Amino acid sequence: MLPKLLSPMSEGSYAALRMVCGATFALHGAQKILGVLTEKQPPMWSQVWFGGVIELVGGAMIALGLLTAWAAFLASGTMAVAYIQFHWKLKFDSNFFPVVNKGESALLYCFLFLFIACRGSGPAGIDRLFKKSPGQHS
Repeated sequence: MLPKLLSPMSEGSYAALRMVCGATFALHGAQKILGVLTEKQPPMWSQVWFGGVIELVGGAMIALGLLTAWAAFLASGTMAVAYIQFHWKLKFDSNFFPVVNKGESALLYCFLFLFIACRGSGPAGIDRLFKKSPGQHS
């Protein structure tokens, strides 16, 4: 009964998921690149700085639904690297677990953005403005 009730809201809830996750990801980048809500910034051109650029720009693109699949795929890979390199560190001890290595958000972002890359922006994204209608030719 509940799936039947909620099914008509699936596109809207997906759009909200994409927008909120993209915006929060962009905020992480704004912290690193623009110093928003933090006093600590990584050195320019460092690996963490480049990650911040991807978070800021990619997050904004995902939130807007602009080149969504590409931005989300890049963001997913960035979070995979962040999780493996900075959280897990390839240690096969208790550090393997996200609750121990504090990598829950990186791991969740990785798989969430992979899902968004596979699904695209949906009807509420800017990408839909660039799609050809079925009878339109280039």
